Amino acid sequence: MSEIMYKRILLKISGEALAGDAHRGLDFTVINSVCNVIRKCHDAGVQIGIVIGGGNFWRGVKDGADKMQRSHGDAMGMLATVMNSIAVADALEKHGMDARVLTAVEMNKFAEYFTRDTADRYLNEGKVVIFAAGTGNPYFSTDTGAVLRGVEIEADAILMAKNVDGIYSADPNVDPTAVKFDTLTYDEVLARHLKATDTTAMTLAMDNHMTLICFALADPENIFRVVCGEKIGTTVKEEL
Repeated sequence: MSEIMYKRILLKISGEALAGDAHRGLDFTVINSVCNVIRKCHDAGVQIGIVIGGGNFWRGVKDGADKMQRSHGDAMGMLATVMNSIAVADALEKHGMDARVLTAVEMNKFAEYFTRDTADRYLNEGKVVIFAAGTGNPYFSTDTGAVLRGVEIEADAILMAKNVDGIYSADPNVDPTAVKFDTLTYDEVLARHLKATDTTAMTLAMDNHMTLICFALADPENIFRVVCGEKIGTTVKEEL
């Protein structure tokens, strides 16, 4: 068994990544492959919190732009994250893990209401905790929700599993000369306006000295590699 570097993590998974090649909805082949690696981390003794985006169903800023009032569009985005969280919790249970969904807004027919102490207790009991509905407020992304929950549960690091393999100097899908960074400080990300997370999430991480690791979910095994300290993607921290 590889030596574990991060004993308690907050794993952020993009909703689009769960949609697979269809780009909408849920691809359970993808979800099951991710759950296999989460089980591997869990069996190695890692305490795991998860935040899942909702872009495979609805992105408030993009899908509701100029068509809806922003708060209403963001509310739909929060509900999309709840649907994803319930689906992943179900898959985790099928993979032999005890999973709990905690939501930032009350909907006790579907999930428990989030409190920091409840989440901490579940993590210490070996349960996988999925944090749904973002921060519970409009105008905040799920990246910000992930950093907030990571800080609250005192995670050792926040793992950002995205559709790109790190942080680039520009959008690599648009600019073929874009350069990938191995390491960055928070100040460098903010000063260069790099599209790692939104600025609120990055500032919150900086203020709380929280390490962020951005990497591609295309190979779910990357999650375990990062947990073991392998240098994958881009690491953002206070000092290099």
